This record gives sequence, structure tokens and C-alpha cells, in this order.
Amino acid sequence: MSNDSALDHRPVAIGRLRLEFGAFFVAVPLLIAVLFPPNWMFPALFAFTGLGIVLLHATPGFQWAELRYNWANWSVRELAAFTAATALFCTALIYLTRPDAAFFLLMHRPEMLAFIWVGYPLLSALPQELLFRPLFYRRYHGILPDGHKADLLNAAIFSFAHLMYWSWIVAVMTFVGGLLFSWAYRKRGSFFYAVLLHAIAGNIIFAVGLGVYFYSGNVQRPF
Repeated sequence: MSNDSALDHRPVAIGRLRLEFGAFFVAVPLLIAVLFPPNWMFPALFAFTGLGIVLLHATPGFQWAELRYNWANWSVRELAAFTAATALFCTALIYLTRPDAAFFLLMHRPEMLAFIWVGYPLLSALPQELLFRPLFYRRYHGILPDGHKADLLNAAIFSFAHLMYWSWIVAVMTFVGGLLFSWAYRKRGSFFYAVLLHAIAGNIIFAVGLGVYFYSGNVQRPF
């Protein structure tokens, strides 16, 4: 093995990993939520994503080919059940909380909804899954708790990353989503499946009208 190859696989110090983890998954989302004006949030998130991709690429032992592993380890029946359950839940939630927004884009701006349905999987679901599944579990595995505690932490961190919306509805939905996407990545071993579930859930959210909670222009900070 060459010296360069050996350096590529040298483990990262635990102390550095803890600092990185705290800065990347806690401090940065908190700063974005508290200090950044709403119209700066998305540029900040894109920068956040870019940094995460750099960290993932620099993770000892990680290979991008891993993202193709077990890509087909899911069933159409399971996917259909997930889609139906998500659609029913989201429809009930929008009518309970914001009936005025129910199916707004579908009825009044179908071209915007079509744009979201095409763009969301690639521009939002895919980069988020890179950060909160492979980066989280591969780079920081040495400092994570054991078993299901790691998955609960993952879901909590994923939810916390959406603090900028200052919405308990967003917090709960992203926590549950984090558990499901983590299950797809960890238990099924399929990054593709995690992205697919995330993309379907996101597109349903915008179709039924729950996108009002995920729009930076509607953010109201409690201070």
C-alpha cells in the first residue's frame, strides 16, 4: 500500500470527530435558525451541504460506490403502502391545521408543483440524505451510541436541522421521517431507498399543501 493510500484510510481522532459533529449538526443549524434572515437560509443550506459532501469524501474508507449497494432492496408493495399512508396522514394534517392551504399548488399553481416534483428529489432529498445518512453513520460511527440509540439520535439531529422553520409540525414530521429514512439506509442497506422514500414524502407534502410549513417566507421566529 502506498503512503498516500495509507493516509487516506487513517482514522480521524475521536476528539476532532466530536468537535466536527457538534459544529456541523448542532452549531451551524442553530446559527442559521437564529441569526440568518429568511432569504439567506437556502444559500446557507447549500453551503452547508457542500461542506458535508467534502467531509464525506474525506471520510477514511468511504467510497462513493457504496451508495449503489442494495439499491433494489425494497418492494413495490412496501413502497405503495408507504405512499398511501403518507398521503393519508398529510391530508388529514393539512385539514386539521391549515385547511385554507389544502392542495393549493395542485389547484392554483400546477406548473409550480410540477417543478417541485422534479426538483425536490435531486436538489433537496438527495443532498439531505447524503448528509444525514452516509455522512452521519460512516464518518461519525466511532462516537455514536449503540443500536437503536444511534437511530434516535439521527432522527433528532435531522429534526433539529429544520429548526429554522420554527414549527412543531415540521419538527415532528422530520423526526418521524428521520426514523424511516434511517431504517431504509441502515436496515435495508440501501441509500437509494432512503432517497426514494424522502423524495416521495416531500412531494406528497407539497402536493397536499403542507409546504406552507417548509417555506422560508412564512417563517416566524418566536423572539
